[in-house]
Amino acid sequence: MRERKSWIRVVDDGLTRRGFVTGAAALAALAALSRAPVARAMGVLPAPFPPPFALGIASGEPTSQSVVLWTRLAPDPLNGGGMPPVAVPVKWEVAVDEAMQKVVRTGVVNAVPESAHTVHARVSGLAPDRWYWYRFIVGGEASPVGRTRTFPLPNASPARMRFAFASCQSWDAGFYTAYRHMADEDLDFVVHVGDYIYEGGVDPNAPRSHDGPEPKDLPAYRNRHALYKTDPYLQAIHAKFPFIPTFDDHEVENNYAGDRDENGSPPDVFLARRAAAYRAYWEHMPIGSYAVPVGPDMRLYRSLRFGRLAEFAVLDTRQYRSPTPCDSELSDCPARFDPSRTMTGPKQEQWLLRTLELSPATWRVLAQQVIMAQFNLGLIVDPEGTLFNLDQWDGYPAARNRILGHVLSRGISNVVVLTGDFHLSFVADLKADFGDPASATVATEFVGTSITSGFPANLTNLARAATALNTHFKFFDAGKGYVRCEVDRMGWRSDYRIVDSILDVNAGIRTLASFHVEESVPGAVRI
Repeated sequence: MRERKSWIRVVDDGLTRRGFVTGAAALAALAALSRAPVARAMGVLPAPFPPPFALGIASGEPTSQSVVLWTRLAPDPLNGGGMPPVAVPVKWEVAVDEAMQKVVRTGVVNAVPESAHTVHARVSGLAPDRWYWYRFIVGGEASPVGRTRTFPLPNASPARMRFAFASCQSWDAGFYTAYRHMADEDLDFVVHVGDYIYEGGVDPNAPRSHDGPEPKDLPAYRNRHALYKTDPYLQAIHAKFPFIPTFDDHEVENNYAGDRDENGSPPDVFLARRAAAYRAYWEHMPIGSYAVPVGPDMRLYRSLRFGRLAEFAVLDTRQYRSPTPCDSELSDCPARFDPSRTMTGPKQEQWLLRTLELSPATWRVLAQQVIMAQFNLGLIVDPEGTLFNLDQWDGYPAARNRILGHVLSRGISNVVVLTGDFHLSFVADLKADFGDPASATVATEFVGTSITSGFPANLTNLARAATALNTHFKFFDAGKGYVRCEVDRMGWRSDYRIVDSILDVNAGIRTLASFHVEESVPGAVRI
């Protein structure tokens, strides 16, 4: 990465970092800015606010001809952003060189206060399967330069694909040492499978504390996203690779299911909170206009093709799921087997089944949130025992059976599931019948550990023991990091990259274990 220069300059004395100017001259300047033509906005302005790229830049949603570029104008990011309540024209540029001398696409987007002055620029007309560089310009100030890329054409046959997937990056659990190392990898993109922010409050004993109490409204969720985006290593990874993100529960509230939270709030109360959280999530992610929330509803599931090598079905297993059954999240009550229960909602489920069946890609990838493999915790105390975490797919076994049964009955090959949420590393065979170890393996699941988020130390050995007793699991580890994947037409390799410490940003990293999936042979084999 090129060294970042400081973008903060001397600001007008009439605007503090915690409030807007109120003088007549300043208000006149703001009114003039809101009416300013684009040409003037790109040139010399009366500087009513400091240069605002404190939250960095990002790109995402790559196709063979387009990407989405993101930034947010926020000179005072942890206090509402610090922007005046007017629309601000922001110029974007895309070049084929890092020096930004060979600009091939440019445009202007109005950053408006209604969207927290975020910018989502869909850049089209790009060449397939190549790297680009980009930046933003506002008021004569340029952002850092970021790097992004397009995917191969849908019918192309790329030789390989290399990416990392990550999840669960609680700010107050530690530092983003893993992202510092990920930025040194040779990757095409990054997949994030959820828990990008955490909704917890202030913890004075944490390595670094959250900025305030648990967010429940839009300003608080915006501030929480801004806090996370101030991290230099998170900014660096966003600036180097395009992201393909989806959310899990902590972007809103722990273990929510559809319109229910874990505290039993009235649905209308929780849906108001969900609407605020979804809005803030969209505002701070490099995703397209298709995902703009409408109240508490946000269409986030979609597919992306990396030529004929891989198709990613990016799932939403929170918004549409049935309420958690039984009176406890750890249970084995008959209600969990109800065939009407759904993890994805009927519409998304049918879309997923069609995507799996009709995709021409060699590898069919599900990027999703919670462990799909059956994980029977009851075996720890009784060989015949049954106890399941009902927040996972174990709470929705009929829905899981419909998907895995479809894969088996239609002869769909090379299905790989990428999962986060649990803060531990696992590798598992996805079976046609989890009750029969001899039944067919129909897909492979890689569960990535967290970037920082913890797992209770007193439960780690229990999780390790349960993994050994559930024989379709092939790997367990409690370290922190990410999973690096390298894929070609003949096979899939996943490397579990684990940092030495999340309390030291300079700590090292190592590949703890590697697994291979052979084309047309479901199930991972340790290398």
